[in-house]
Amino acid sequence: MPMFGLGTYDMDDYDECVESVRTALETGYRHVDTAEGYHNEEAVGDAIAEADVDREELFVATKISPENLDYDQVLTNAEESLDRLGLDYVDLLYVHWPTGDYEATDTLDAFAELREEGLIEEIGVSNFTVELLEEAIEVSEEPIFANQVEMHPLLAQTELQQFCAQDDADVELVAYSPIARGAVDDVEVLQEIAEKHEATPAQVSLAWLREKGVTAIPKAAGEDHIRENWLSLGVDLDDDDVDRIDDIDREERIVDPDAAPWN
Repeated sequence: MPMFGLGTYDMDDYDECVESVRTALETGYRHVDTAEGYHNEEAVGDAIAEADVDREELFVATKISPENLDYDQVLTNAEESLDRLGLDYVDLLYVHWPTGDYEATDTLDAFAELREEGLIEEIGVSNFTVELLEEAIEVSEEPIFANQVEMHPLLAQTELQQFCAQDDADVELVAYSPIARGAVDDVEVLQEIAEKHEATPAQVSLAWLREKGVTAIPKAAGEDHIRENWLSLGVDLDDDDVDRIDDIDREERIVDPDAAPWN
């Protein structure tokens, strides 16, 4: 899985989504993240079809919505997602939220079947706590490859980081909202480190996630924003920078629905 990608949440305008994904692919992005609940899989698929990039070079991820997580519905909706994307398989399929019709064994058995059939390469979960991730690992017939969660310098997800790094877990962390929807721009520590590296606070936040071994998938619509995020790959933080960011004493969750498992 490429450790940097394009998120497409809230990109439900067809033309905007096609243009953004195509621009990102032309810039060098090779990881694109979508979901059936984003209502843009067709646009993402059309952009991929238009781009001059071999399918084998791409890492495409999508998600099954909570109301579609019973066994039969998972199988049906996964194929519908593939049809909208115009793909024979996706590299990663997530349980979008462990709510609604989610039941660990039933849901993950369906995901395992999709993997055995070659329709998905890897199984992922999203918005899972340590406890839910432990359960998923225990009951799943196939490995849990990734857990996608909100993560940024204002929500460090330390407990999840530590758990996912354990040998008996070995789960990749993928960060959505990795620049806290712009809130990192106003953090003094990040401003100071950004000035030191001739970068932006957003680029520093993305570089910090990379130092943590976390894959970031920032949403970006315009070409300038897409390029700014991409250039974060050239920001090399030193140990002192990382320690200063680690010491930011804030825990500010942006995505926090009442039904979330941590509430």
